[in-house]
Amino acid sequence: MPKPDVSLVPPRVDQLPPFKVLLHNDDVNDMLYVVDTIVDLTPHTRRRAAELMLEAHTGGVALLLVTHKEHAELVRDQLRAKRLVASIEPDA
Repeated sequence: MPKPDVSLVPPRVDQLPPFKVLLHNDDVNDMLYVVDTIVDLTPHTRRRAAELMLEAHTGGVALLLVTHKEHAELVRDQLRAKRLVASIEPDA
């Protein structure tokens, strides 16, 4: 029986390079709206979402989550669709 071509097998999600999803402060969105959006789009609790919102508000940026690139891009795009300022970067 021939061996499968390993070059055709996609890498497992837990083996993909990690990426950070960052939330940036903005002067447009209401704090409650930001908390609600974080809760809707991430696995964070309301309490943690409020902490992250305050971190972004006071420090300029907060780390929302670390995940593989495709999921990080999805979450970033969902946050942007809700008018929040978000970016991703490799987790070095």
